[in-house]
Amino acid sequence: MHPTSSSRGRAWIVTPALTPERFNTAQNSGAGVALVDIEDSVAMPEKQLARTTAQQFFERPGAPCTLGIRMNSPLTLEGTKDLVAMAAYTAKPDLILVPKTESARDIELVASVLDTDGYTPDIWALIETPRAFDKLPAILKAPRLGGVVFGSADYAATVRCDLAWDTLAYVRSALVNAATAAGIPAIDAPVYALDTPDALRREAEKAKQLGFHGKGAVHPRQAAVINEVFLPTEDEIAHARAVVAAGEKSGNGVTSVNGQMVGTPFFTAARALVAEVDGTR
Repeated sequence: MHPTSSSRGRAWIVTPALTPERFNTAQNSGAGVALVDIEDSVAMPEKQLARTTAQQFFERPGAPCTLGIRMNSPLTLEGTKDLVAMAAYTAKPDLILVPKTESARDIELVASVLDTDGYTPDIWALIETPRAFDKLPAILKAPRLGGVVFGSADYAATVRCDLAWDTLAYVRSALVNAATAAGIPAIDAPVYALDTPDALRREAEKAKQLGFHGKGAVHPRQAAVINEVFLPTEDEIAHARAVVAAGEKSGNGVTSVNGQMVGTPFFTAARALVAEVDGTR
């Protein structure tokens, strides 16, 4: 199972660095990953204050989730300042989310600055530009890349399209396919409407069906819905165990489970789910 995955949750929640009063709520929302943001939610004149305040996010021993940071693009002056600041943090992020990633070099740059003998953060790429989608195979070859996150808002703003699921279906599919080919997980973009839990659930279900590993959240109450959709149910786990057992009994030959024909692809998927569940208990 990927190191940032957790039986606690598949939601990724983002909270602005300049609202430290929300840090504890975000970290205890049930999300598997909690990110403090010093990029889009921070105005340019407040970037340095955000870097300083963000340190508090990581000074919380025993947080029940992976703690990360969304920095500014490492190809910008503000991103360079972010790297210098993070290198000096006493308590460091478990995960770095790199926005506007458009090349493997972006990931390598972050790793080359931050990696030490005692610290190698998980580095993820935020894929949110048309150029990034054109360069996906090259980006995903970065050795230190842990996974990818879809940035729907910036992508839609660049293309000048809306955020509807059908509008962005192609790029979502392209991202999942490329990530799977590279053997890394993909996290879907958030739903930005705060008071539509049914819409959030529907979109989370579509993202799971497409192959995303989890989904972003912009409010703590969204985390529970996302977790409920993405975490396997007891029925799904029981079915997977039955498929694994059937595969072992049939010598991996085609057989049936509860009236459904199953063969090698089904055995592979079931074994992966069982291994994931058993690895987090």
